[in-house]
Amino acid sequence: MVDSATETRAPRRRISVPFWAQVLLGLALGLILGGIARGFQVNWLAETLTQIGSIFVQLLKITVVPLIFTAIVASIANLREVRNAARLAGQTLLWFMITSLIAVVIGMTIGLITNPGANSGLTPAGASYKGGSGTWLDFLSGLVPANIFGLTASTETGDGGTTTSLDFNVLQLVVVAAAIGIAALKVGDKAEPFLAFNRSALEIVQKVLWWIIRLAPLGTLGLIGKAIATYGWNLLAPLAVFTVDVYVGCALVLFGVYAILARAHGLSPLKFFSGAWPAIQLAFVSRSSVGTMPLTRQVAIRNLGVPESYASFAVPFGATTKMDGCAAIYPALAAITVAQIFGVPLGIKEYLLIAFVSVFGSAATAGLTGAIVMLTLTLSTLGLPLEGVGLLIAIDPILDMMRTATNVAGQALVPTLVAKREGILDEAIYNSERVDLVNEPDEPQPERERVPATA
Repeated sequence: MVDSATETRAPRRRISVPFWAQVLLGLALGLILGGIARGFQVNWLAETLTQIGSIFVQLLKITVVPLIFTAIVASIANLREVRNAARLAGQTLLWFMITSLIAVVIGMTIGLITNPGANSGLTPAGASYKGGSGTWLDFLSGLVPANIFGLTASTETGDGGTTTSLDFNVLQLVVVAAAIGIAALKVGDKAEPFLAFNRSALEIVQKVLWWIIRLAPLGTLGLIGKAIATYGWNLLAPLAVFTVDVYVGCALVLFGVYAILARAHGLSPLKFFSGAWPAIQLAFVSRSSVGTMPLTRQVAIRNLGVPESYASFAVPFGATTKMDGCAAIYPALAAITVAQIFGVPLGIKEYLLIAFVSVFGSAATAGLTGAIVMLTLTLSTLGLPLEGVGLLIAIDPILDMMRTATNVAGQALVPTLVAKREGILDEAIYNSERVDLVNEPDEPQPERERVPATA
């Protein structure tokens, strides 16, 4: 007889709920609680949901500056390890532009078919907008950093006194980081201590961001609950056609164009979506391409088989410039909507301008301020009244979820396509079983031989 005290017991199996299931649970609870708060006028519940969502977004924002700076510097430094780095960078930029052009054409086509402005019932009398406008001159001058972190201060005076807030220009930050990264490459061995420090700082920032990302289910509950409690159907109803157009346009690009491009390169679309899905769903919740960037980089490397040295360049670059949802589909549909509301006819020249702004102006949407900057830039270029922004901005959070998910999917797809075209994609990883990158982000990966890019 075996002594029960010495009997070997099987270790308890840890129950782990997949991250996607946690997010869906947060989404469902947010819809329910938001509906209760709005339907029964439960103000304290609405305020609580708002605070939960705001805290989650604020946590993401505080990591943006150190994350972008260290990631861009490290990504440029990593190009030393990649043969034909200039070719890879050129291919990446080219495919960014190709997919943006396809996306803006889809957006304009949907707008011309559905006439979202004519069907809205809105009039110019209800239009107002007090924000600034994005112009090409502002965009070009904005490339010159005001300081090393691109920080700006604004002061507002109201009944409660004077309030000063700090903000940052992501595009200026990218310029500063790129310049320092290139300088470090030129300096050579003397820059190695700085690059080593930068790599360590990047790892620390990413670890902090992983902790924040794991709060996404709670952030989902707050953000979705706030949207339902604050807006409801009454606000969406006049812009229902426009809202559906944005979601349909993004869905066509996300699940149609991207799937076709993957298949055209000999890759399984299902494998792409299963690999990129953790980043896509986090983007939908967080509404931040930059905040999702570490997870996008992880899925590109560990699920899609993109070499780390190339992904470390392409993904941060894409997070600040690759915006098919915010910079292509949305401004095209918004410009058509505003033009129809104000009775301004659009011709071939105007549609070509929309395409031009979408393909070449997407860098202006960098970071967390994306779509509004891009929309004002588009309207200014077309000569349309900026008051139209005020008609669309109220439902922007609801639209931004789908736009950002589309952005991030494209930021994962393009490096995968380029790596495949250049013969450096690890297809064994691409076609392998997926891991839960959020719950097990630090799981060691097997070493694999680096395959140089072909000439």
